[in-house]
Amino acid sequence: MGRFLMHWLTTGLALWVSAWIVPGVSIETPAALLVAALVLGFINAILKPILVILTLPITILTLGLFYFVVNGAAYALTSYLVPGFKVDSVGAAILGALVVSLVSWFIGAFTGRPQRRDFER
Repeated sequence: MGRFLMHWLTTGLALWVSAWIVPGVSIETPAALLVAALVLGFINAILKPILVILTLPITILTLGLFYFVVNGAAYALTSYLVPGFKVDSVGAAILGALVVSLVSWFIGAFTGRPQRRDFER
């Protein structure tokens, strides 16, 4: 349960940073932020792997750049499902998803979440 809570708070903080940095992304209330973090985590866990498999040929053709579009689609879908979390354009969704990924990675690197190399020992 603690790991889930930590991941949820990390995603919430990353969403807040993306709304603060990216023009065209806004969060109206703290409740909307927490619900958006929960929904984005759910979409990333359930729907995103399916999208990655379905778009694998175009992702390979674009040398992996289409993966940014898949991340943006997950981010935009979260915006569509959560009232109070708004994304104005596709570009804002892709940039917002990129910021969320970078902030989550940064937080994970400094909070001691297990990295892949920890399991190789």
